[in-house]
Amino acid sequence: MKLFKPFALLAIAAASVVMLTSAVPYSEKPADKTPVNVQKATLAWEKAAADGNVSTKELKGIVTELKGSKLTLKEKVGLKLFGKKIASKMNAVPRDGDKSQVIALILCVVVGGLGIHRFYLGYTWQGIVQLLTLGVCGIWTLIDLIRIITGDLQPKNGTYTTTL
Repeated sequence: MKLFKPFALLAIAAASVVMLTSAVPYSEKPADKTPVNVQKATLAWEKAAADGNVSTKELKGIVTELKGSKLTLKEKVGLKLFGKKIASKMNAVPRDGDKSQVIALILCVVVGGLGIHRFYLGYTWQGIVQLLTLGVCGIWTLIDLIRIITGDLQPKNGTYTTTL
């Protein structure tokens, strides 16, 4: 009888936790909707970066649009100090279409066992594995050759500039 009380209290506590947590309604935000300010900032960035140069004033406008309110003094000073570095990093991102399918095919045929074509296409880890395994004795290289010819093996950050 002495053990009954602790087990009863434990059962009541467990039941109350289940009851209280099940009473909280579950709400899920739609994950596929991008906020309007992010879309506007992305469009503003693409427009500003079209010529390859983004001024501090344009960057300030983009960040203000993204934040949705005025920038604080710290943020303005940070943009002034690091604006050029931020802009150069954003412009350094590879654009779509900076690789050639013909070059990838030639690299695969000539030095395919070493995985050089994988490095060229931006797949560094797969290139290292191919280099260490010699393209798994040529099988992986043959598969890559077929995938490059069919256009299935694309560059990591986009599409080919010139195709077969």
